[in-house]
Amino acid sequence: MSLRRIAHLALLVLGLLSALSAYYVAQLRFNYNFNDFYPAGDPDLDYYQGYTRRFGNDNDYLLLGLEAPAGQTVFAPGFLAQVDSLTRLARRTPHVVAVTSPTTISNPVVEGLGFFNLPYLHPAEPGRRAADSTLIYRTPGLVGNVFSADARAVALVIQTTPNLKKPPGDSLLATLRGGLAQLHFPAQRYHFAGRAVAQSVFVDRLQWELAVFMSLSVLLVTGLLWFTFRTWWGVVLPLVVVLGAILWGLGVMGASGISIDLMTALLPVMMFVVGTSDTVHIITRYVSELGYGASKKAALWVTLKESGFGSGLSALTTSLGFFTLMTSTIRPIYNFGLFTGIAVLLAFVLSFTLLPALLLLLKKPQLRVPRAQGHSWDGVLGRLFRTVLVRRRLIFVVSGLVLAASIGLATRVRINSVMLDDLSKNDPVRLDFGFFEQKFAGVRPFELELKPVGGRDIYDLGVLRQTERIENYLRDTYGLRFAASPVTLVKSVRKALNGGGLAEYRLPTDSGELARLRGKLKLFRKKPEFRALALPDGSAGRLTGRMADVGSIRADALNDALRHYLRTSIDTTVLRTRLTGSSNLIDKNNENLTLNMITGMSIDIVMVMIIVLALFKSFRMTVVVLIPNLVPILIVAGVMGLAGVNMKVSTSIIFTIAFGIAVDDTIHFISKLRLTLSHEDNLFKAVKHTYLLAGKAVIVTSLILVGGFSTLLFSSFDGTFYVGLLIGLTLLFGVVAELTLLPLLILFFYRHKPRAVVQQELAVPQE
Repeated sequence: MSLRRIAHLALLVLGLLSALSAYYVAQLRFNYNFNDFYPAGDPDLDYYQGYTRRFGNDNDYLLLGLEAPAGQTVFAPGFLAQVDSLTRLARRTPHVVAVTSPTTISNPVVEGLGFFNLPYLHPAEPGRRAADSTLIYRTPGLVGNVFSADARAVALVIQTTPNLKKPPGDSLLATLRGGLAQLHFPAQRYHFAGRAVAQSVFVDRLQWELAVFMSLSVLLVTGLLWFTFRTWWGVVLPLVVVLGAILWGLGVMGASGISIDLMTALLPVMMFVVGTSDTVHIITRYVSELGYGASKKAALWVTLKESGFGSGLSALTTSLGFFTLMTSTIRPIYNFGLFTGIAVLLAFVLSFTLLPALLLLLKKPQLRVPRAQGHSWDGVLGRLFRTVLVRRRLIFVVSGLVLAASIGLATRVRINSVMLDDLSKNDPVRLDFGFFEQKFAGVRPFELELKPVGGRDIYDLGVLRQTERIENYLRDTYGLRFAASPVTLVKSVRKALNGGGLAEYRLPTDSGELARLRGKLKLFRKKPEFRALALPDGSAGRLTGRMADVGSIRADALNDALRHYLRTSIDTTVLRTRLTGSSNLIDKNNENLTLNMITGMSIDIVMVMIIVLALFKSFRMTVVVLIPNLVPILIVAGVMGLAGVNMKVSTSIIFTIAFGIAVDDTIHFISKLRLTLSHEDNLFKAVKHTYLLAGKAVIVTSLILVGGFSTLLFSSFDGTFYVGLLIGLTLLFGVVAELTLLPLLILFFYRHKPRAVVQQELAVPQE
């Protein structure tokens, strides 16, 4: 079978596979599920899932904050009429379970065998405004939850159905915004917060940014390829290969039923800049061979033979950089590492099937600069190589000083994260969440399960007193601004039984009073707030609340102090507790970030060492190869410390990815050096020849990589912005180290045995 027929057959098979991939890509959906960021496989996650089945999720709510007009308080009749209209609208909206609103809260009072509710507000009776406001601001649980402390804002707490998805969440938000518009409520005076808001905003922005990043990447890579090759095929062929790899990678995702989230949305952009590497190396080598006068088939054969080995190794190391992210317990990072690693390998397959087939079928290209006139790249690289040799002491001294400073600055990097960490501080959504921290209890949920011990139930007087002690600690020391527990229920019922007076809002003084009160508790047990705080049989209870988002570092310190208090100050023979909740799980991710990063980097380093040892049989060479790739990583860690960039979920992936990509050019360099040494005994000449041969591809691919990652700087997500910035800086420092440190380290430390010496050693008879 002729080569042309083989090429046509290859294109047919690749076309069918691409069509299948396109089918699965059409099945992909965008998704941002807050629960996906919980640490998979963690015992605390299993415990929390059981907890939510008993008491419900701690983030199934939507907050709507409303500010009173300037110069008015929230007790103005016109403002309260607007609040009441929105409350009734929210209650009629699908997927809304309950609404806590200033116009619907009431003070229950028990009389005889029944009870009735006295409203806290009487908008139709202006004369009662002073008494109403006084009662509200003296009643525990209202200020900070429904009313702001300065009486300038109120909040509607809208309880939604469990695990509300994006479409119904968007519909709920649209309905409420429509109601606000009908009431002519100014946009600057209302604020939304909650999972439905974050989910809606994140998914919409993911779709927009994916289109923007892809467009910018196409323009940038096209420009760099044109600048490098100055031919249409030098631009089109790499683009076809890379777009094919992206299509196949996304197709594998779609076939696996994985959605596009905050992390996997980076796959197309990542592949667009990473996937061009092999094609640039192949085309550069192909053009060089043609320039030396080889025929098209001969040039293609030499290119595949010499580039295939190095490209295969670089694809392996780059994919490993992504596959090591699978050590993460965070599902979006795991999926991103898995499918991007697969896409890198698919790009390698296409580079050595689709690209050769196209080059074989195309006519022999007309070279822009004939060999007889010389190549400008050779001159530039030759001068750069001589400069590196002349300035070698300066290079070593500067590298050492920069490395020492970077290590010192890197010690300042802290592992810390806050809610909505991926949104910039001035983002409108983050500002809305901040509004609830300034005016109300905050948006960070707190959950503590209460388990009575020794045959007691949650309404036992001893259990209630221990719970009250915990509540006091949480309010006075921990920083909880709003809390509710079975103590809240018992105090509320006692107040209702004694005429609704605030002085009666306290626990019973003795077991006899509690026994009389327990009988009345049955009147209220069907109310949603009772079911949310205590199991029907009283075997367990829930202490829930909200607080300011203090960040994971501060939260860890507070939780450690809380656990110490619970161990030393609470009678565990009466009540046992366990800290749980979504915030606790998100904070736990930080415990694994350092371990996952070290594990990933260790796997990468070990694999690179194995590859270098297999190529050169030299431990010295493994050190020579690792230094130029680890130095940029340490420098970027120093940049993070200097700029105050925290280590968090989104930035924890930077180092393993950057190392896996940066070592790509090194693998190409040393694989070409190995081939050169097979016919060149002089190490200096071999390094110089390799430098001239590989230098152009190293520079071009690095420019494409740095430029491609720079498109992420336009992201509205801080995590994506820092991924683009820090990986781009790593690769920029990496190409500098590649062209300066690497050749010097090889010349100074690698002990090359000429072929004649090796042959002599092999010829010595064994005793």
